[in-house]
Amino acid sequence: MDSLKLKDEFIKLGQAIKAAGYVDSGVEAKLVILDGLVKVNGEVVLQRGKKLYENDVVTFENHLLKIEK
Repeated sequence: MDSLKLKDEFIKLGQAIKAAGYVDSGVEAKLVILDGLVKVNGEVVLQRGKKLYENDVVTFENHLLKIEK
């Protein structure tokens, strides 16, 4: 499981998967999210602007990303 440290109170989903290196661009992040390929805490999320907070877990392909403070 990978982890991503928050710099602020939250990070948006699209920004998080890009920062983790799972996608190469914001456009690619938008596309994989809209295609239903990304889950947050086990549920498919179709909003790239979804706010992620401490302890949220993002699943994409074979990757798990935990948001940490």
